[in-house]
Amino acid sequence: GMTCIVGMKIGKRVIIGGDSAGSTPNYVEIRKDEKVFKIDDFIFGATTSFRMIQLIRYSFKPPQFKPAIGFQTTDGGIDLYRYMCTSFIDGLRNCFKTGGFLMKEADGQEFGGMFLVGYHDNLFKIGSDFQVAEVQDDFTSVGSGCDFALGAMKVLSENTKMDSMAIATKALEVAAYYSPYVRPPFNFVST
Repeated sequence: GMTCIVGMKIGKRVIIGGDSAGSTPNYVEIRKDEKVFKIDDFIFGATTSFRMIQLIRYSFKPPQFKPAIGFQTTDGGIDLYRYMCTSFIDGLRNCFKTGGFLMKEADGQEFGGMFLVGYHDNLFKIGSDFQVAEVQDDFTSVGSGCDFALGAMKVLSENTKMDSMAIATKALEVAAYYSPYVRPPFNFVST
């Protein structure tokens, strides 16, 4: 993946930032179409394929998140993680299938791409096998520059008084400094 996407929780909201590179192993160009965007109450930052990004951005309608059978928690809340793993992913797979993006391994397993999703104060990482991850840290990253960005976010969040937006920006700058597949300008969305 040709990119770097970063996500950070900031109090009761989430920001997601992304770079503007489109690349192959021996070529890079700066794209005008952004890798980060908002749909209803959800924010996204995606890597892997610009076609996947276009399908999510323009064709995906996240299924309504509402108290339904099986989604209630013992304290009367709604199980957002379960919704993400079921209704959200089911809708996404259908969007990819309809849009001709859903890929298949030789053994028949379907796969898509990697991206981050923010919803209110929740940050999720979606894997290419459609797994939904929530990490312990208040930040995460995907894309070819993610190792550099994660290192920068870890050190800066523990050792500076920089605000989250500044840390997310610096993480993308560090990724662009070291990775041949990450380029400014950087774009951000927030919940």
